[in-house]
Amino acid sequence: MAFNLLDRARRALLELGFLPDFPADAEAQVASLQRTGTPQPKDAEDLRGLLWSSIDNPESMDLDQLEWAEALPDGSTRLLVAIADVDALVPEGSPLDRRAGANTASLYTGAAVFPMLPRPLSEDLTSLLPEVDRLSVVIGYRVLRDGSVTDGTVRKARVHNKAKLSYPEVGPWLQGDAPVPPRVAAVPGLEQQLRVQDAATRALRAARERAGALVLRTLEPRPVMSDGRVLDLETIPDSRSRELIEDLMVAANGVMARFLEAARRSSLARIVRTPKRWDRIVSLAQGLGTALPAQPDGVALSRFLQQQRTKDPLHFPDLSLAVVKLLGPGEYVLRPAGQDSPGHFGLAAHDYSHSTAPNRRYPDLITQRLVKALLSGAPAPYSDGELEGIAQHCTRMEEATRKLERLMRKVIAALLLHDRVGETFDGLVTGVTEHGTFVRLLKPPAEGRVVKGEKGMDVGDRVRVRLLSTDPERGFIDLARA
Repeated sequence: MAFNLLDRARRALLELGFLPDFPADAEAQVASLQRTGTPQPKDAEDLRGLLWSSIDNPESMDLDQLEWAEALPDGSTRLLVAIADVDALVPEGSPLDRRAGANTASLYTGAAVFPMLPRPLSEDLTSLLPEVDRLSVVIGYRVLRDGSVTDGTVRKARVHNKAKLSYPEVGPWLQGDAPVPPRVAAVPGLEQQLRVQDAATRALRAARERAGALVLRTLEPRPVMSDGRVLDLETIPDSRSRELIEDLMVAANGVMARFLEAARRSSLARIVRTPKRWDRIVSLAQGLGTALPAQPDGVALSRFLQQQRTKDPLHFPDLSLAVVKLLGPGEYVLRPAGQDSPGHFGLAAHDYSHSTAPNRRYPDLITQRLVKALLSGAPAPYSDGELEGIAQHCTRMEEATRKLERLMRKVIAALLLHDRVGETFDGLVTGVTEHGTFVRLLKPPAEGRVVKGEKGMDVGDRVRVRLLSTDPERGFIDLARA
């Protein structure tokens, strides 16, 4: 089928208010930075001698984080997380800053990535690539044996990535399912370094889950592409390496929020409010044989989800998606100096501020500027009114991002299945609403609407369906009971 997926992605961006391209003044700023290179401030501590490494997707070049750990004699672990100093090359109010503030994030459409910052920056000059010296903001903390976090620090430093690793190579090894990855074995001391990080983050995760952090697994299939064609859809498997990085970053974001709070500086908080639709979550759990408390209780919900993940892994992604929808979306809000944050219900975190991905998320760049001003003894670069406006805009654009990603997943799935009309598939009923009955195919993991023979179907049923038609432009897949 002659269908230009990249063109559809660009049109989707425009329809939702995003800028797919960089303006001329931003491109000129990039060219100037490529000529002048990275500044070398004298107040940055030299931490290049530590055994830093990164773990990310295999194809990622926009590296925001490096990690380092040290096991201490008392059984605790000292951890350092280095965050790329993007602000050093993208100052407030510059053309690049205005463009980043418009889209507020890198956009992942399946067809292509539309980066928040031009690739010569995000994949080179502001990326923590291996074997180059880079400026960073280093977040330090200590993890006690019970998983609690203490001794939070923040400082500016020069760092040097010793190994660029990926989730697929590190995860199976940490899970005990594969030998030491060659790129780990090639760096003396790195195997032990990652073992220390693994042990510390297992303690972090266990403590978060005891506090009520939610374990969720939603299916967000990624296309397997070749020469612009969609060959298949794949789901990202659970991975110990992804958990490791997630736990390190959650703790680091908490340290950053508390660092600003302790100095009585206003900041951007990342929150998920206590769910207003808790009664629907209670009803959902009751239908699966579990009684939850009448009032919102993160610990009880976390325990229920962990039980269901073990008991019924096939349906767990659909349960997770239902819970995510009932919890409501995350938001960015102003946290005025001296005032408490509403907290993040899903992470069971009272203090939380996105700060660990400034190449990819605009709120993280804002937080970096707030912190660097504090470290330098300078006034805050933003007023409370400006921070509130930024928070509201980032929240609006994040909702648009979710719409973009949902649409493109549907478009890609419809395109993949376009030549398979008439075939039958195994699936799960994922929704029965006034808008229709929806089924998720097990392979490929695509969702469609049942337009014929849907009577009697209910959520959770295993069904056999026949593909009637697809409309890639709109992302429609029509099914019939087989």
